[in-house]
Amino acid sequence: MERPAWAPRSIDISVPSVSRIYDYYLGGSHNFEVDREAARKAMRFMPGLPKIMQANRAFMRRAVRFAAGEGITQFLDIGSGIPTFGNVHEVAQAAVPGARVVYVDHDPVAVAHSEAVLAGNDDTDVVAADLCKPQEILTSPRLDRLIDLNRPVALLLVAILHFVEDADDPYGAVAELREALAPGSLLILTHASYEGIPLPAERAEGAVDVYKDIRNPLIMRSREEIARFFEGYDMVEPGLVPMPHWRPDSAPEDEDPYAFSGFAGVGRTA
Repeated sequence: MERPAWAPRSIDISVPSVSRIYDYYLGGSHNFEVDREAARKAMRFMPGLPKIMQANRAFMRRAVRFAAGEGITQFLDIGSGIPTFGNVHEVAQAAVPGARVVYVDHDPVAVAHSEAVLAGNDDTDVVAADLCKPQEILTSPRLDRLIDLNRPVALLLVAILHFVEDADDPYGAVAELREALAPGSLLILTHASYEGIPLPAERAEGAVDVYKDIRNPLIMRSREEIARFFEGYDMVEPGLVPMPHWRPDSAPEDEDPYAFSGFAGVGRTA
């Protein structure tokens, strides 16, 4: 397999990557056959997976515009993946020229491609770090260059927490990040769940098993479990809801049924 210029020498391109699988679902070009095969296996059980990812991205764009409208000019996107059209910096900087955006990912492909995409944009940067190690993120010189933690920040955790097992204490990591944020900051979050999937749970489990097979377990949490990530935040209306119901641009009833799989919400620090 020929290695393209955007794939760092340090990565094994024979092993599927969650970031590249997500890129494939969104119609991107930064993925390999091994990623596409894993995606197709998952889609045999849940053919609407691309619709779920598109609903995630659509919510993210609405939430970023909301944050900009609330006067927030700093955005920290953890688990950002491979930048595709309409990513956070494009939406935020279109709404607020000069908005500052820091992407964080632990996938070398996502980091390398982010650096290439962001070259020449002085108001953006990318940090190679792990959500489960908040201090790696919070003490990064790249973050410090752009983000003033004494002012409100929009923290994005979009489609990332369902890849963190309970044993790795995702609730503790989210709480540690919250403690570092100034009053008036926002948490923008989505999370997968069996609730809302237009399939029997046992069939959806087939797709979950594909992620387990590639050693990236997909943790499907209940709405109640997802709501725990917002402890210490005041929920912004309409609360924690299926993605198409969060301040929609168009009628939710026109959405694909798969778009309602999982939950989205925005919380504000007091």
